[in-house]
Amino acid sequence: MALGIPDWLLERIALGELPPETLGAARDRLAREPGGATRLARLEEDSRRTLERHPPAAVAGEVARRERVAQVRETLAQEGGESQGWHGLSLSVPVAASLALLFMSVPKDLPEPAGMSPPLVELATERIKGNPRLRVHRQGAQAPELLSDHAQVRPGDVLQVSYIAAGSRHGVVVSVDGRGAVTLHHPATSAGSTVLGAGEAVSLTHAYELDDAPDFERFLFVTSDGPLEVAAVLEAARALARQPSDARTRPLPLPGTLGQTSFTLEKVR
Repeated sequence: MALGIPDWLLERIALGELPPETLGAARDRLAREPGGATRLARLEEDSRRTLERHPPAAVAGEVARRERVAQVRETLAQEGGESQGWHGLSLSVPVAASLALLFMSVPKDLPEPAGMSPPLVELATERIKGNPRLRVHRQGAQAPELLSDHAQVRPGDVLQVSYIAAGSRHGVVVSVDGRGAVTLHHPATSAGSTVLGAGEAVSLTHAYELDDAPDFERFLFVTSDGPLEVAAVLEAARALARQPSDARTRPLPLPGTLGQTSFTLEKVR
């Protein structure tokens, strides 16, 4: 019996977050699924209602306000006087679900709205025990599969990378493959913020589809208590990638004051 489109893939179809050829194939598969069109319409209607309850302007203003809170906390921490009254903030579930749609149209620099209401949800953050680390799930027909370090993967596998900050405030995630290519995963761009989310595993914004590069795909997570220079991490990754014998196992050539951890997958055909 053929399996239906999994929920994670249905969401990516609705958001158009797939390569064109993959999106076309997924839509064809959904059209053949009994009730598939109804499932998609229901998801799109839920998204529409969520956006009605949380208008883009209000959510964007809240995001901007929280970014300023994070900057104040960072300044206080650097001065050694962080107040016990500051707490990490997280968006409510429906708002977080709608951000993927909102960020496509929201400008980066926004003024503080007059009379901004209190945070939608306010949660105290705690340092998670252990070291910063990565988790990698492979998307499957039924449910995502948690992979172990050095697990075997194949070209075309779709991976969802997440990190556990374990108390680190800033981080950069890059990957190096067996062909020497370097990819930036967090932040999304070299000009983006390196601030890390706190708490349990935080999924990166986009899933990652493996290409046909041979041998391995290695994800590296660089962490620090202060802001990181993304360009410097990328240059270190490129320097490592130029030495194929080192790229699989050696750390990035960066100062020892920075934390590093990696997660390697073995490519098979």
